[in-house]
Amino acid sequence: MEEQELKVLNLIKDKDYAPMKAKEIAMIMHVPKSEYNELLRILGKLEMEMKIQKNRKNQYRTVDAVYYDGIYRKNQKGFGFVKIEDQEDEIYIAKENSKNALNGDRVLIEIIEEKNKVKKAEGKVVKILKHEKDTIVGRFENNKNFGFVVPDDKNFGTDIFISKKNFGKARNNHKVLVKITKYPEKGKKAEGKIIEVLGNVNEAGVDMLSLIKEHKLPSTFPEPVVEEAKKCGNQIDENDIANRRDLRKDIIFTIDGEDAKDLDDAVKVTKLENGNYKLDVHIADVSYYVKPNSLLDQEALLRGTSIYMLGRVIPMLPRELSNGICSLNAGEDRFTLSCSMEINPKGEVISSDVYKAVINVTERMTYTNVQKILDYLNTEKQDVSNDIEKMELKAQDNEDEEVINRYKPYFSEFKLMEELALILKHKRLEQGYLNLDIPESKIELDIDGRVTNIKKYETTFANEIIEQFMLTANETIAEKFFWLDAPFIYRVHEKPDYEKVQELNKFLFNFGLKIKANKDNIYPKEFAKILEEVQGKEEEKVVSNLVLRTLKVARYEAINEGHFGIASKYYCHFTSPIRRYPDLFIHRIISKYLEDNYDVEETFVEEYKKQAEERAKQSSERESIATKVERESEDIKKAEYMESRIGEEYEGIISSVTSFGIFVELENTVEGLIRFDDLGDEYFIYDEDRKMLIGEHTRTTYKIGDKINIRVKDASKLMRTVDFEKI
Repeated sequence: MEEQELKVLNLIKDKDYAPMKAKEIAMIMHVPKSEYNELLRILGKLEMEMKIQKNRKNQYRTVDAVYYDGIYRKNQKGFGFVKIEDQEDEIYIAKENSKNALNGDRVLIEIIEEKNKVKKAEGKVVKILKHEKDTIVGRFENNKNFGFVVPDDKNFGTDIFISKKNFGKARNNHKVLVKITKYPEKGKKAEGKIIEVLGNVNEAGVDMLSLIKEHKLPSTFPEPVVEEAKKCGNQIDENDIANRRDLRKDIIFTIDGEDAKDLDDAVKVTKLENGNYKLDVHIADVSYYVKPNSLLDQEALLRGTSIYMLGRVIPMLPRELSNGICSLNAGEDRFTLSCSMEINPKGEVISSDVYKAVINVTERMTYTNVQKILDYLNTEKQDVSNDIEKMELKAQDNEDEEVINRYKPYFSEFKLMEELALILKHKRLEQGYLNLDIPESKIELDIDGRVTNIKKYETTFANEIIEQFMLTANETIAEKFFWLDAPFIYRVHEKPDYEKVQELNKFLFNFGLKIKANKDNIYPKEFAKILEEVQGKEEEKVVSNLVLRTLKVARYEAINEGHFGIASKYYCHFTSPIRRYPDLFIHRIISKYLEDNYDVEETFVEEYKKQAEERAKQSSERESIATKVERESEDIKKAEYMESRIGEEYEGIISSVTSFGIFVELENTVEGLIRFDDLGDEYFIYDEDRKMLIGEHTRTTYKIGDKINIRVKDASKLMRTVDFEKI
């Protein structure tokens, strides 16, 4: 709430206040004539939010009832929930009490039944403060003289009526963008006007374009932003080399996936004479090119993060920067913000140094090729300290042999990386780092963007090397600037709620497991013990998913509150400034501290502390949208893939049990629902406490982690759903 709003509200709530008209309030508060209209605006806003009300004499007073505002989340069945800020539990809203609110609307509610041991608190919507959407994406159905648009958002709450004059160029089964002209009321549907035709529902690329339009993603960069990016050029400024450490002769590697184009981190490991390790993490100095409040900066803040949709990337920065001068391309001079850490054999960082550098990456490595090298060295038990040139090289096949021969001068470099990464991982696991086994999906597309295959994304220890190095750099930077009391953005992950841990223990009971915890003591180490217990067992994947659902969502904050998931007191995102705004923002702060030799003016600190709060909030919101879009793009493609496999049979594992059926996940990561009707002829009872189904007559049970044979019953790319039946 704005400061002036709070002053007005506190005045009206004061016990000595008597109802007054606007002019009287202005006199009491000494509001200048030039600011009177602003006072009227504030009074109107507070009245609209039902924090105050007017009597018959147009005098303002407090309201009799207590109202709360929040975001309404609608279910397909008509009921919904409202999340109130600073309250953990959501408020249940029955369909008849929703006042035609739509999914995502900001609403004002009144509590009509308090929370008890059996159910959530219940409320009713008294006012819709703001409709979240004024446009919607959906499928057009033409009924000659009128039509309807069926929203892609299944929870939106209403089809949209389209009069014939508002069809535009839309045809039956087109995906369209609709401008809402009238919101639903008194039992009537919403009305709208088609403002853009995206294409036929089955046309290649329309599915991803629909997501972009649905979430109002900025899919192209404004021309002035692109022009500003082009002015950065494709060569470093030679004049600035003198202000940096020149490390262009160092052997430095980037290690990424085969398809990566924005390479923002490079690494080097050295063994010191005292037996310790020196880890150099070099990060692209993006803040050197993206200046505060520039067009590039404003656009990056607006986007918040790069979004990786299938077959398409919506980058935070134009490719002139992300794939060009900011990308640490092999063989090209690049500016970096670097962190060097001395690490002892126990994995402890005993000293660190942060500085500006200029580097020239020796080789652009891939996870696949690094792993081939490590596998070869570990299988052959080669002594990499011997004369590498004289080694007899043997490999699995010609491709592997080519990799081995090409990179043999660097064998000792990669072996040292593996050695340090193993030490860091061991230390992390000892601290309670949650090593969750949750495989990502690898969805392969053809040239038209249609799915050809879905499988688990296989990771190797080469992936782990980079993860461990980046985690260590992020922790080191966060701790250093925390103790400097610098304005900063931290990556925060709070401990889970005790009630959620109790729920998790109900599931774990089925596996003979339990997390020891109480309201005051919830430690990551206890979670880590459970994950270690199931490692390599059939239930590992299911238990990892259950743990993940129990944890809170990580977010960005201007205050350090630690990171539960990686069991760290200090954590930030420092290593990906090309694709995440918080990283770019803290690079800017780090650079200022380096330039001023850590003697930074108080005005800078105060200004950037305020900015840190605003940027952290904005970045968390943009990350949430990006996560949703990426998840939905996968759901669409998984449903598309299964549409051509209706009738096929698979073995899967029960991943969730609900009051309306069970979710089953297949080996290829596709998840589908078996409704009660498709479990056979028997009637099943839902045991909510143990989250399992029990057959009424046979006492057959279905619980999380059980294997089950299924047949694909139905799949719909449009509905983003996959349905199974038991066989």
